[in-house]
Amino acid sequence: MKIALFIDQFPKISETFILNQVDGLLKDGHELTIFPYRHSGETQLHSIVKRHRLLEKTQFPDVREQTKLGAVCSTLRLVVLSMVRGQSIYRMRKTFGHYKGIGNWHFVLAGAEPLFRIDGEFDILLAHFGPNGLRASWYRDAGLVSGALVTVFHGFDLSSHLKQYGSDIYAPLFDHGDLFLPVSHFWENKLLALGCPQRKTRVHHVGIDCEHFAFRARGCDTDKPVRLISVARLVEKKGIEYAIRALAMLVAAGRNVQYHIIGDGPLLKSLLELVAEEKLNNHVSFLGTKNNDEVAHELDKADIFLAPSVTSRSGDMEGIPTVIMEAMAMGMPIVSTRHSGIPELVEDGISGRLVAERDVVELAAVIEAFMDNPRSWAALGRAGWKKVLEEFNIRTLNKQLLDAFENLASLS
Repeated sequence: MKIALFIDQFPKISETFILNQVDGLLKDGHELTIFPYRHSGETQLHSIVKRHRLLEKTQFPDVREQTKLGAVCSTLRLVVLSMVRGQSIYRMRKTFGHYKGIGNWHFVLAGAEPLFRIDGEFDILLAHFGPNGLRASWYRDAGLVSGALVTVFHGFDLSSHLKQYGSDIYAPLFDHGDLFLPVSHFWENKLLALGCPQRKTRVHHVGIDCEHFAFRARGCDTDKPVRLISVARLVEKKGIEYAIRALAMLVAAGRNVQYHIIGDGPLLKSLLELVAEEKLNNHVSFLGTKNNDEVAHELDKADIFLAPSVTSRSGDMEGIPTVIMEAMAMGMPIVSTRHSGIPELVEDGISGRLVAERDVVELAAVIEAFMDNPRSWAALGRAGWKKVLEEFNIRTLNKQLLDAFENLASLS
């Protein structure tokens, strides 16, 4: 099967949920071409990118075309190609004017929309995040690419993006798309409320390769500090600030605890300042960005996983973070928040504990309760491992995805 993948940036070390899916598709022998909105600029690569030589399968937009003159030339090229493919001027005008914030004449001529040299037939156009679904639909409507269009919705595309562009932004995608895959029931309800056709909508979780993460029952050596860990891009919705403030309460109470944070991002400086302000330099370590193998190594050394996600001031929200799945697959008890689709993964009191967003006091109390009862960790960890294995295993999920692809391809 020939698949075109539309994504925001590539390579992106934080988007393991896409790489896990890509890994399965390629292992099953399918042909894949990646069309990112732009190059991420990142140089550290996941092993999946290296193993499948994904950069060689990627078509980046020509940066020369992201000027006003370049965009005009690209637009003329699109018009010519569309006419060659039998599109009328009326049809093209309707197509380019149909999309809000993407693909209309003003947007293209302003040079804000990178244009690909797409000209081919695919069985499936797979878009991760709603705006990329719009982009893929735009190219297909212009007659430049063919294939059944599948759009995966994650979080920001149904939260902060709607706040910025309006609740009707996906109307043309709902009209023209073939299948819509929200990653949780939480986001499925949002999609349906926006007018997404129910007959074309189904929940499809993102997942992990469970065989890559070795389960270990967790315990606690009373002579050593309890090791807390988070893996997150350092942005507001990850809630790392609140984990640091909770840690300050634990340290003030004389608890023996260490907190390791993997990741980088725009809030690094302010978080470092917060650590210094709370006099936690001997308790908090920022480990920087790590690839998937390095993350697994750090998770293996830790005791409790923290994911204190919140809704940001811009309205940005999570999907279901795959790193929580990774920690659960390794037997770690989880402390997270009642946020977005997280309760569909972490069952409160069964595989971990969920607290209210931004509630530092409750967060500290739950961590302290875990520290006081280390004998509970093994049962929590085993329950989490079982949940991920049964419902968030990428091998099972990819089989379901391919079944859906084959069904769509047979209808076209």
